[in-house]
Amino acid sequence: MSNYSQLKDLVLSLESDFEKFYDKQNSAAGTRVRKGMQELKNLAQTIRTEVQNAKNSAAGDAAGAAKAAPAKKAAAPAAAKKAAPAKKK
Repeated sequence: MSNYSQLKDLVLSLESDFEKFYDKQNSAAGTRVRKGMQELKNLAQTIRTEVQNAKNSAAGDAAGAAKAAPAKKAAAPAAAKKAAPAKKK
């Protein structure tokens, strides 16, 4: 849950810069908003990865006794092109 707390704190910390940029047209605040949004993006990616790993490990534990899905059949090779007969001289 620590990442969730970081996420909330980050969003709340950007509130004043959003107001300054959109209401007062302060361009320096816009730079801070962009920086904060990049941090938000990185944090979101970290959280997504953690959730996916937790989900996969839980699914792997539950499916440990289950049979693995059969492998996909190999696609049929493309029809070989017929070579034209060589011309005789």
